[in-house]
Amino acid sequence: MSTDKAQSWVYCEEFLDEDDVLLRARERASHLGCTPVAPGAGATLRVLAAAVQARAVVEVGTGAGVGSLYLLRGMPADGVLTTIDIELEHQRAAKEAFAEEGVRSTRTRAISGRALDVLPRLTDGGYDMVVVDADVDGCPGYVEQAVRLLRPGGVLVVDDALWHDRVADPARRDEATTTVRDVGRQVRADERLMPALLPVGDGLLVAVRR
Repeated sequence: MSTDKAQSWVYCEEFLDEDDVLLRARERASHLGCTPVAPGAGATLRVLAAAVQARAVVEVGTGAGVGSLYLLRGMPADGVLTTIDIELEHQRAAKEAFAEEGVRSTRTRAISGRALDVLPRLTDGGYDMVVVDADVDGCPGYVEQAVRLLRPGGVLVVDDALWHDRVADPARRDEATTTVRDVGRQVRADERLMPALLPVGDGLLVAVRR
């Protein structure tokens, strides 16, 4: 393996500049103590949303709205983002970012609550894309619900799929790393999904619903 791999990763992450709206959203995230998607992962979310013309997207874990902005920028103008977070303060910060972006209020639906309580109420096969960027403990359940929500050809994305570069190291057996590793196996073994693991940001696990 080339010793320049880390330099290449940094080059990819800095390939596209972030504008002031995204940078301010990142600053709010820092103040709130939540970790937003990395720039490379965000750019990938935008491309995926654009590629599938995602008009109905579910985001598990709003944070301060950094990932949400990338998704909205990739979605068609009539697309609606349903974003779920248990923290009201996070959603207030995200709404501030949406206002700065000039996003119409009809394009976002912010739901406050536990994702495992909210997701079962959403429509089977009614979504083009589901993005999971929330607490590790709930991730297996979020993924199972996501598969149910996706239409054929819809895209599942799980952020932090390399979990601080620990997932690839078999000696790492802490609970969080083990859970993330198990989610990778869960997606890989699901015959309803066609997966790939991308080394952007902290890892994006991507799969298409068959």
